[in-house]
Amino acid sequence: MEFQTQYFPHSLYQDEDLLFYEALGSRKLKITTWNPIRMYRAMKEWERRLKEKGIKITRGGGLVHGGVIISEKQGKPRYTYLEQAGEELPVDDIVAALNAVRG
Repeated sequence: MEFQTQYFPHSLYQDEDLLFYEALGSRKLKITTWNPIRMYRAMKEWERRLKEKGIKITRGGGLVHGGVIISEKQGKPRYTYLEQAGEELPVDDIVAALNAVRG
């Protein structure tokens, strides 16, 4: 998978049935303004952030919201983060959740 080789060289699980996506609410990006100037500025900011991080658009084209689910060994979810377009991941919260499930 291109994502794994270019951005995340660790074990990944492909969700071909989109169960993970459905568990996160099957959310897609919604337009929050019809003001063309605000839309243009938001798109330019989005492009700048992607370019700065060297990220190419992957499946979903940036219009599908993802997220993070961290489960304990028995499979019970212990932490969920729903992606917010244009915002950084809450890395400290994710690390804390990982440490909590490790025990």
